[in-house]
Amino acid sequence: MTISSIVTIADDKDGGYLCLKADVHGQELLISLDPANRHYQEVLDAIIEQGADCFEGDIPADLQAAADAKEFAQQVEAYKTAKARVAQYQLSVGVPESSETIVTGQEWNEEAGEMQDVTETIVIPAIPALEATVEVTTYDFDTDTSTTTTVANPLIVKDDEERAAAQAIIDANSED
Repeated sequence: MTISSIVTIADDKDGGYLCLKADVHGQELLISLDPANRHYQEVLDAIIEQGADCFEGDIPADLQAAADAKEFAQQVEAYKTAKARVAQYQLSVGVPESSETIVTGQEWNEEAGEMQDVTETIVIPAIPALEATVEVTTYDFDTDTSTTTTVANPLIVKDDEERAAAQAIIDANSED
């Protein structure tokens, strides 16, 4: 995305501004201040990424506030996504079997002379950990031979990388 030379077009009636003028992908455009306008959103992105460098003059306070609000919303969404990713079970560890007792209704107990909960126990089966390594067989057509090598399980490697990236987002956005 290339947006530069952003300027405000003044509104002579109230001293504010009507719209923005900017160089967007090599074209000079007038951009309405409508948040639903994709070019307006690109201007906010440019302010987030480049700060005052994309603007000619000072960035109006309301435009800076809109960019700050968008950046905050993006950070909140990234944080939620990261928390959800870290909450998933780790492939190299697995999940032990567990059970949960839930109330499914009530029935009258003649002996006790009262209503009592009817419960059901749900067993959640274990999810075994993946093997830490896998064997990869490569075949050499020139020599008509195969070679088997042991490598780190690519599913675990990917899982660990995703978890580390998610944890970095959480750490960067946690309250101190």
